[in-house]
Amino acid sequence: MVTDRASIWQSVLYSHTRIFGTLIWAAAAEMSESISYANVCHLGSCCLVPADMRQAFDFYVICSPLSVCRGGLMWRLRKILIWVLGIYITIPVIIKVCPSIQAKLVFLNFVRVPYFIDLKRPQDQGLNHTRNFYLQPEEGINIGVLCSLGYHVVTFDYRGMLSGSPSEKGMTSDALFLYQWIKQRIGQKPLYIWGHSLGTGVATNLVRRLCDRGTPPDSLILESPFTNIREEAKSHPFSMVYRYLPGFDWFFLDSITANDIRFASDENVNHISCPVLILHAEDDAVVPFQLGKKLYDLAAQSKSLNGHKVQFIPFPSSLGYRHKFIYKSPQLPNILSDFLSAPHPHV
Repeated sequence: MVTDRASIWQSVLYSHTRIFGTLIWAAAAEMSESISYANVCHLGSCCLVPADMRQAFDFYVICSPLSVCRGGLMWRLRKILIWVLGIYITIPVIIKVCPSIQAKLVFLNFVRVPYFIDLKRPQDQGLNHTRNFYLQPEEGINIGVLCSLGYHVVTFDYRGMLSGSPSEKGMTSDALFLYQWIKQRIGQKPLYIWGHSLGTGVATNLVRRLCDRGTPPDSLILESPFTNIREEAKSHPFSMVYRYLPGFDWFFLDSITANDIRFASDENVNHISCPVLILHAEDDAVVPFQLGKKLYDLAAQSKSLNGHKVQFIPFPSSLGYRHKFIYKSPQLPNILSDFLSAPHPHV
């Protein structure tokens, strides 16, 4: 009978182990028939064990499920931390060894967002009076062009979206090709150049070339511009986790330079001789507001822009225009009309 009771309590302890994840090991000896119960509680584990059974055991060990769970959780967190740290260290090394990856991150020509839009049918996207066509600035290079017949707006894709590989030199050449293509068709009518975000770097490159040739455009409009690609890359949200890493410039910024990517608008404004309008939202998280303001300050002091209108229009954070919604401003048509000194066309 005693042996049976001891076996029963061993089974109880074993079941407690299976259920709660505790570690209990005991060796049974002879036990008396008188059994009184004691409630044994230890760090969250709770079971009923005969009081005299504790003496009957040669030894027993009880480890709480909480401590076991804590140990397992800490091990898992440690593994996750090691993986995250490994990835964190590996990314800069890969970018440094393969600088072409950095070029793709600058141009993002592999991103198709939204993916299912067919720009061959612009009317399906609400772009009425708009047509799509393709031009070939170089052999084997095609660029897509959208032309809005109502507002006489012509926009084009970066090189690399359809064919070829993107580069600062190539994109500037494509912009120059399209400018000349349009100029041949409009004659002496005014032609304004508008750049947004990375396109502001292309736009200032283009206008600098035109001004160096003695054929400046009628005006240059820069929306959410930056000073140069190094300062923009250092301020971009993607660089936040590496910004204070020792060697950040060497790992990331020098890799951009190795791809011959500069987009030095801060230098270009010293060679531009046409009216310049800069638009920037204060809550822009992609291209910080201070970079656009800094570019304006440099343009305002430029000798080449002396005598030309240079204007900066900030949009308060309360409007929520951020990086790409300045076009929603109801004041924008009037801003453009005032700057261009021409009445706004009612289409």
